[in-house]
Amino acid sequence: MDKKALIVQGGWDGHEPVQVADVFKKTLEESGFVVELSDTLDSFLDKEKLLNLDLIVPVWTMGEITSEQLWPVIEAVAEGVGIAGCHGGMCDAFRNSVQWQFMTGGNWVSHPGGDGTEYVVNIKKGSSPIVEGIEDFVVKSEQYYLHVDPAIEVLATTRFPVFDGPHATNGVVDIPQIWSKRWGAGRVFYNALGHHADIFEIEPALEIMRRGFLWAAEGKNIAEKEGNKIYKNVRKMF
Repeated sequence: MDKKALIVQGGWDGHEPVQVADVFKKTLEESGFVVELSDTLDSFLDKEKLLNLDLIVPVWTMGEITSEQLWPVIEAVAEGVGIAGCHGGMCDAFRNSVQWQFMTGGNWVSHPGGDGTEYVVNIKKGSSPIVEGIEDFVVKSEQYYLHVDPAIEVLATTRFPVFDGPHATNGVVDIPQIWSKRWGAGRVFYNALGHHADIFEIEPALEIMRRGFLWAAEGKNIAEKEGNKIYKNVRKMF
């Protein structure tokens, strides 16, 4: 049976949500998914519908999410539905929602140098099949400085500072750029690349995203088979 994915795109137009969502839709369909594409956060309102999915893909930078839209996603992932996204479309989605940030594993705080900064994505060898066989690669884009959950499994980092600024007086730091984590029975995947859709013309960037989608979507079946703990009524835990 084909896996089911929901892509929800919108928010700040500067991140090309329509174009990025189209790339992701094509990638998922080529991997055997039936994909629904939506341009409204109201697609999150129906928890029972979300629970019939294998994967949720948010492509929504900034903006506001209501409690009624938020909690069905938080709960569906805790009950086994995967979630995977990139750049600001997932980890700068809703700046006022600490619950969203808790689930996704981090949040954007800066991109010193802005767009067009040349930097290296350093793959953490042996960390995950998602990055197996992929070498370090160079991109010109926004280099994301993120505040991250210490519970994430880091798959790739990037080194700061490349561009000078007040952060540089702290010395050299490696900031996670690609990671996975668990949220209850669900799997969470994030890739900081994706400022514009053309970043996915770089083969390793798109391949990592494709593998991340598959990994996150497979979590639901594995959770059911292995009897992973299902967390229900998650909102009562906050």
